[in-house]
Amino acid sequence: MKIGITCYPTYGGSGVIATELGKKLAEMGHEVHFISYALPYRLNRFQKNLYFHEVEVLHYPLFAYPPYSLALTSKIVEVAEFAKLDILHAHYAIPHATSACLARDILGNSKLKIVTTLHGTDITLVGKHPSFKRTVQYSINKSDGVTAVSNYLAKETCAIFNINQEIRVIYNFLHGDLENQSVQSRKFKDRKESDPFILCHISNFRSLKRVRDLIPIVERLKDKFPVKMYMVGDGPERSVVEHLCHERKLCDHFVFLGKQDSVVDILNQSDLFILPSEHESFGLSALEAMACGVPCVTSDAGGLTEVNIHGKTGLIASIGNIDQFVEHISTLLSDPQLRQKFSENARKSALKNFSSKKIVPQYVSFYEEVIGK
Repeated sequence: MKIGITCYPTYGGSGVIATELGKKLAEMGHEVHFISYALPYRLNRFQKNLYFHEVEVLHYPLFAYPPYSLALTSKIVEVAEFAKLDILHAHYAIPHATSACLARDILGNSKLKIVTTLHGTDITLVGKHPSFKRTVQYSINKSDGVTAVSNYLAKETCAIFNINQEIRVIYNFLHGDLENQSVQSRKFKDRKESDPFILCHISNFRSLKRVRDLIPIVERLKDKFPVKMYMVGDGPERSVVEHLCHERKLCDHFVFLGKQDSVVDILNQSDLFILPSEHESFGLSALEAMACGVPCVTSDAGGLTEVNIHGKTGLIASIGNIDQFVEHISTLLSDPQLRQKFSENARKSALKNFSSKKIVPQYVSFYEEVIGK
């Protein structure tokens, strides 16, 4: 097949999954064309069957804001015509699916099919805002096929919008080093009493990740255990949390590592992964931790409960319940046998349920189904 993919090229989960999916499809022999305003950061080397088309946005004094969605539409039309695309896969309803639908209309009798994958904030936050709700609903209903990254998100979409078609659930998947690495069995018993327990958090540091909750969590844990919290990523809440660390004299217990191209080495040093999010349609960072055999303590937000299984791969606390987070983390830090068990279960669950070999063929099958309609 000739497949176009439009996505955000940044560090977020949707961009990662879209890029890794395109790379896997190219390896399988499909012709893949990425369309975005910048090169996705994971497309960092030449690969056969893989192409990138940059969207040029016109900057003109008349426009208070550059009209990216229209520029994207024009580029989709151009690529679809010249590359003779069979399918355009839009990751995120707005602006990508909206631009794809408009491009198809411009092409007229084109046989171009549109598949839209919903990733989360395009539905639960931005999508249901009155400024965008009708546009999101239109874009979903005008797509030839729609997928969501969790059962939670599929149900939430149907609850928020008037949807006239099936939403297929296709989970996010493991990629690159996370899937291929050989993870040595963790020996949680073999540690010196003075060695700090390494807790890890990975996110884009937006308010919905509730990174501020990590401050009181660590503040209460440090009197019971020697702990260090590795903070991986960047975003609007990072400076706030750093300020709180200084204010509460917790700088010895937090290490801010910023954005990282690969998190495998960091996760392989970690004892637990902590994700206290308020909204989470899937929880890709938790899956990445599980793939490295790191037990997770997460909130019960959205699709996280479909990834981290309470009492099997980790423990789950209520959103914003600091007491519960501290209790769960303390339980695991006090019990090396339980950490060992959860570690092994996490790795097995990640490989069994979320491997690229299992998930990518589901997308290929869905493409074929949509093209055959």
